Amino acid sequence: MAIPTQFVQIDEEGYGVSRELRIQDSRVGSELLKNLQVHAGGTLLSTFGGTPVIVEAFDEPLIAQQIYLEGKTWQIHGLYGTEFNFQLESLSLDEWDRFHGYTEKNVPFVMSRKAQAEFFNMLEEFDDESITFDGKVYQIPPYWDDTPEIEKETFWSKSYQNDNNPGWNLGEPAEALKDMLPRLKISRSRILVLGCGEGHDAAMFAAAGHVVTAVDISPLALERAKKLYGHMENLKFMEADLFDLPRSFDKSFDVVFEHTCYCAINPSLRQDLVKVWNRVLADGGHLMGVFFTFEKRQGPPFGGTEWELRQRLKNNYQPIFWGRWQKSVPNRQGKELFIYCTKK
Repeated sequence: MAIPTQFVQIDEEGYGVSRELRIQDSRVGSELLKNLQVHAGGTLLSTFGGTPVIVEAFDEPLIAQQIYLEGKTWQIHGLYGTEFNFQLESLSLDEWDRFHGYTEKNVPFVMSRKAQAEFFNMLEEFDDESITFDGKVYQIPPYWDDTPEIEKETFWSKSYQNDNNPGWNLGEPAEALKDMLPRLKISRSRILVLGCGEGHDAAMFAAAGHVVTAVDISPLALERAKKLYGHMENLKFMEADLFDLPRSFDKSFDVVFEHTCYCAINPSLRQDLVKVWNRVLADGGHLMGVFFTFEKRQGPPFGGTEWELRQRLKNNYQPIFWGRWQKSVPNRQGKELFIYCTKK
């Protein structure tokens, strides 16, 4: 199936957005929501006026405005008069205590606070790990599935053995970085790239005249990086666990660049990664990153949303640029967010 070339957004309240204007026509909005489907790889697709489109959702693509029980069938009611069936077994809970689930067509949804309050009133009992309805107890797992082995160097080095090309390795800098770095016109800065892999992004910063430190946990990844870019005098590679960086890194960098690192760690550690950024950035420093925005609860790579990222950054960072990237490589089209933020 060919990926469409046109884009439509869904904002955090669940409204469709086209050309920065909310869709008011209920027929068009209903078409957009009813035809949602998750394509292979997590790309979200639908139709808009009969035309296939990529959908960029700020949060989950469906925001449950109300919860209903029709006979024995659970339903969420969305905007534009839409209704979708779901099962209690599909529910999970995120770290902000929001219920997520899947419709019968496997489209993700999240309950609005109002819908969630209604839902609680319909239950017999609930606690942090389960709900009870009609005498049956349903376990509610956490939204993310952690994978302990990815916290070890051996997991990542195995990806580079026998001349393997890991799926996250583009063999070149991120498309968004190639486009945005010349436009941002950043003065000569101290740059930190965490989870650098083969070093393509780090080398682009170095080629632009910045002083770059590139860190990775895998010695095999760094071996490849040094073969490619070890000749660059203003680029230094370091083997280290990003959660155990030396204290000399404290407030020592003007820019931290993120690309396929945030999505590679266990999501339960994401807030700890934000603390690492806070620690190593100088006052007034900048976070620059290309983040994945698609639904994928098992990883790596793990998915994410703009809503989640905003929650993690809002206390410490002020956005300068925040936008979905629509000129990526084909298998990432519709699934990337580029941000450039100032540390408060």
